[in-house]
Amino acid sequence: MNIVDTHSHIDMIEGISTEEIIKNAYDAGVNKIIVPCAYPHDIEKINELTLQYKEVYGLLGVHPSETRDWSDDLINKISTIVKQNKKIVGIGEIGLDYYWDKSFNDIQKEVFIKQIKLANDLNLPICVHDREAHFDTLKILKEHNKGSKVVMHCFSGSAEFMRECLKENIYIALGGVVTFKNAVKAKEVAETIPLDKLLLETDAPYLTPVPFRGTENQPAYTKFVAEEIAKLRGVSIEEISQQTTLNAHEVYNLGEI
Repeated sequence: MNIVDTHSHIDMIEGISTEEIIKNAYDAGVNKIIVPCAYPHDIEKINELTLQYKEVYGLLGVHPSETRDWSDDLINKISTIVKQNKKIVGIGEIGLDYYWDKSFNDIQKEVFIKQIKLANDLNLPICVHDREAHFDTLKILKEHNKGSKVVMHCFSGSAEFMRECLKENIYIALGGVVTFKNAVKAKEVAETIPLDKLLLETDAPYLTPVPFRGTENQPAYTKFVAEEIAKLRGVSIEEISQQTTLNAHEVYNLGEI
């Protein structure tokens, strides 16, 4: 069984070495891990992780909550790294987050658009963070994305919003939330999404799935996400892992499976 964790902040997991994280993942059938960037000062760190570990791929970008630290100099910085390192496979995580602080929504939108354009210019996919900003996120993508594949990371919308995203050929990534007892929306999305548009993730060290909820998440736990989705759909975990792995390779151009 091969599984790809398409979104895992392994650089933020505490109390365990990167080597242990990767070994645990491999033992659980997770053989590729994509690490997104959140902060401008982490760009070099993510790049180095991908160069140090063959199982690790990276995304470069600035999280919406950190967009007040954006500088246009980052466009050249990211572009230079991408041209030198083929294991940087996308721009992310970028987008809009209206949950914590709505006081700088305009800055978030401006930086989101700039990073979409960067992805388009580099011919790379986009990993989107969308929290309580569904309408604006999709509107901006419709208006400004010119051909890059799009992944809605840690999808938190309804099945109805999922269908709107699918009209734009957007991929949907589900993580540990789908295992939570009361996660009605996530379970409905998992049950109804076309399998060729589904990706798996952990968002480690956050959103740890059952049965390890309450502890730090790690890529190895992607298998519990796959198991829950398989259970909800009445299919085998092998079917879920196989199709989502194909999808991850299709989106992020990860080479051989």
